[in-house]
Amino acid sequence: MKPHLLSWEETLFRDQDVFDLNYVPEQFDYRDEQTQALVFAIRPALRGGKILDTVCRGPPGTGKTTSVKKIFESLQETTQLIVPVHVNCRIDSSEYAVFTRIYTSLTKRSPPPSGTSVKQIIDMIAKYLEQEPVHPLVCLDDANYLIYENQFNKVLYPLLRMHEIFPDISFGLIVIISDPGIDLQNSLEVRVQSTFHPEIIQFPPYSAREIAGILNERIKQGLYPKVLSPELLDVIVDLVMKHGDVRLGLDLIKRSVLYAEKAARRAVTEEDVEKALTASRDMHLEMLISTLADDERLVLKTAAELFSEKTSPTTREIQDALPKNGPKLTRISEIFKRLDRLRLIDLEYSNQGGGRRRYVHLHEERDIILSLLSRLE
Repeated sequence: MKPHLLSWEETLFRDQDVFDLNYVPEQFDYRDEQTQALVFAIRPALRGGKILDTVCRGPPGTGKTTSVKKIFESLQETTQLIVPVHVNCRIDSSEYAVFTRIYTSLTKRSPPPSGTSVKQIIDMIAKYLEQEPVHPLVCLDDANYLIYENQFNKVLYPLLRMHEIFPDISFGLIVIISDPGIDLQNSLEVRVQSTFHPEIIQFPPYSAREIAGILNERIKQGLYPKVLSPELLDVIVDLVMKHGDVRLGLDLIKRSVLYAEKAARRAVTEEDVEKALTASRDMHLEMLISTLADDERLVLKTAAELFSEKTSPTTREIQDALPKNGPKLTRISEIFKRLDRLRLIDLEYSNQGGGRRRYVHLHEERDIILSLLSRLE
């Protein structure tokens, strides 16, 4: 009996956009507590008060951005008093880029001409807001990129102090930080610390049950029935738990279905998932490595070069192999901890052979890491 193959004009997707990383789902589960905390911080502006500044903290892929975007959608549908502005600091990672984004988002105008100073752009924002009785609410998404580039305080200070020059203007701030290793208080200058007292909202990693629920809901929305079996969904959930980012699961499902379509199959097979894993894992790895500072990439590259199938280097061996103009000892220790938190390496402590050593194991294949590092140079 001939298999019932997919014809060229047919698709297994109800809606492929459901699996895009920037998609905001209609149903958003498992973050009610965090969403309510954000609503509590924003609500005073609806009664003529000031929005409470908030910081959303948690690893990548834990629902921080989606929570904020859902609230922003609701604000745009229900009120004109609060004007939300979303700034992706992964893209807009400088003081000039952030204020240009705020200006264009608020005014709906073209960016200021080249050569316009940051101070001039801030004045243009202020003059616009003096004519508009609204509360601007700015979300600095992935603000850790501003911290990496030493731009964070330069952005916060004018936003926090604008009311001193323009009494009728008061910005609300939502700061999203996806790097658990950042010490926020130590990242703030004294002049910013005195006025920035945010509510901290924690976004813990999703459990396996929650990841399965999120992915299953997207499957119902985005795929036709029986395209992806419960057994293969369990395999994908296990892979997501290993890497700690639900976005990997969304990309893995989409790629697996595309492989099934390419083979004219009406359902995803284990082979499709295995093929998709390579591409999805590389995308996830490249995204992580792209967040690293130059000295962090140097340490990771040195660790990968010293790593072999038979032996893993110690932290001391990696330190000794770094160039003389490389990071100092205290900074190297911080880098190892961050690479471990990002699951790019695994640190293993050992007391064998006299003295306590830390061995560095790569979390992914050596050649893949070196290839991605080379591509990002």
